[in-house]
Amino acid sequence: MNKAESERLGSLFEQIGYQPSASTEEADLIVLNSCVIRQSAENKVVSKIGALKSLKKNNPCLKIALTGCLVDANIDKLQKRFPIVDYFFAAGEMPPWIDKCLTANIIPLKPTISTFINIIQGCNNFCSYCIVPYRRGREKSRSMDEIVCEARTLVERGAREIVLVGQNVDSYGHDLPDKSDLASLLTEINKIEGLKRLRFLTNHPKDMSDRLIDAIASLDKVCEEINLPVQAGDDQILKAMRRGYTAAHYRELVKRIRAKVPDIAITTDIIVGFPGETEEQFKASVDLLKELRFDNTHIAAYSPRTGTIASREYEDDVPTEVKKERVAIVEKLQGEIAAEINATLLGSSVEVLIEGKKQGKWQGRSRRGKLVFFNDKNDLLGQVVRIKIEKTSPWSLQGILSTDNGC
Repeated sequence: MNKAESERLGSLFEQIGYQPSASTEEADLIVLNSCVIRQSAENKVVSKIGALKSLKKNNPCLKIALTGCLVDANIDKLQKRFPIVDYFFAAGEMPPWIDKCLTANIIPLKPTISTFINIIQGCNNFCSYCIVPYRRGREKSRSMDEIVCEARTLVERGAREIVLVGQNVDSYGHDLPDKSDLASLLTEINKIEGLKRLRFLTNHPKDMSDRLIDAIASLDKVCEEINLPVQAGDDQILKAMRRGYTAAHYRELVKRIRAKVPDIAITTDIIVGFPGETEEQFKASVDLLKELRFDNTHIAAYSPRTGTIASREYEDDVPTEVKKERVAIVEKLQGEIAAEINATLLGSSVEVLIEGKKQGKWQGRSRRGKLVFFNDKNDLLGQVVRIKIEKTSPWSLQGILSTDNGC
């Protein structure tokens, strides 16, 4: 979400005369786009603001703006907390000092090969550990016409892959008069000439529909990869988290997805050390990971966020050392599973969209989201090529340009 919003902000500033600065020391305007999903993320933002004090002192003309999820409705409180900040505006909004007519439909002039589009702001789920609904508000979908127009413009300007993002993309359209849904939106964007690939995230297991699964299976530009956070494998913990589904429901959903899209890559999120989590309950999460074998698992140790339901109702009673041990166990298990999954690709040829270079090698992702590196002297940026995989690891693949490149 923040990456998508930063792209739009950067484009806005360029269109009104700003140029990107090589360093903060040279900048006339510094915009901090904040994330507070975890306490550690919020701490980084606060630390960064503190580090800018000396710049502001040496250059009184410097303007500093703060946006993102750290900005809530209490601007007066924020101004007292961060007196060096000149402007505050909420996540998904545009700077208050800029003419609103300029911000109505800002689309990046120079999008990246793979670029983001926000399709829905906010969340109605109020998971007990999550601060997002309190910072980004209730769900509010953008119109389908507006999103499709933006996607078409981005493709015309050079984007080859569109990633639709939202706190819960499965809720897209439920608040619109015509009751559009994500499946319909994917169908329309899939028609755009010049677009190579289409992805979306993040999903919520209780809201993912069979219509959406059918769309993934049938639309040629929609990639075979989804992020489907499970968060825990124990029903009591899931209930305390207010996730709205059971472990059995989640397993059945994964079964349906894999039946319709057999080669799909599924990634998930896990929180360990939620208040009250016993060793047996943690083991239920581990057993679920062993059974379902995800391509990747994003792992977080629970940390209380002031203002959430969990922070009010539950004691953070799992010791830090226990949380660290559980994170290490899941990381080790996921590394082993990912290594085994990726090893099955050795010797195969995969379709890769080239997004850029890293340490002298071309890099891109397969349709299943696998990061692929290879050497080639030609300019392949933005092209879709086939790569023969010669080396695999848990987190990436390496190969050579295939002789079969008719794609």
